[in-house]
Amino acid sequence: MQPVLVFQDIDSNALSTLLSTYKLHMTVVNEGLPIPGSFWGDAEAGLIADTLYIRPDTPVHSILHEACHYICMDAKRRAQLDTNAAGDYDEENAVCYLQILLAGHLPGVGKQRIMQDMDEWGYSFRLGSAANWFTQDAEDAKNWLIQEGIINDTDQPTFNLRY
Repeated sequence: MQPVLVFQDIDSNALSTLLSTYKLHMTVVNEGLPIPGSFWGDAEAGLIADTLYIRPDTPVHSILHEACHYICMDAKRRAQLDTNAAGDYDEENAVCYLQILLAGHLPGVGKQRIMQDMDEWGYSFRLGSAANWFTQDAEDAKNWLIQEGIINDTDQPTFNLRY
């Protein structure tokens, strides 16, 4: 297996543009410093208010996962956001589904690579892999995202935040 993609491996402008469509700001922290708002610590992305904190060594799947938490939480939780995105089981599944879709909007990343990285990092799915889950068992996550107006019925992001 190859190492997971990290922020320094991708087009930072493309990522910043994608995040800004959701009114999410990106702040890059110097290597070796703690990441503000990181729930898991280490190199994992952090969230405080409307800012996503990352380092050059932050995995892309972590960046997208935390960004998708921001997108999928309601406005009340977003207004109080500091480190713990919280959310329930259905929202967590929707976050995973959306991060796969958004990976397709980043040059050099794509859905297949992000699913591979999710597997490598240790995400666990009933069917044994992110790809199997996404293609065979994620209808509930897709429907949740459609109901909340975050994607349409053809898996295209609307670039809207949940209200």
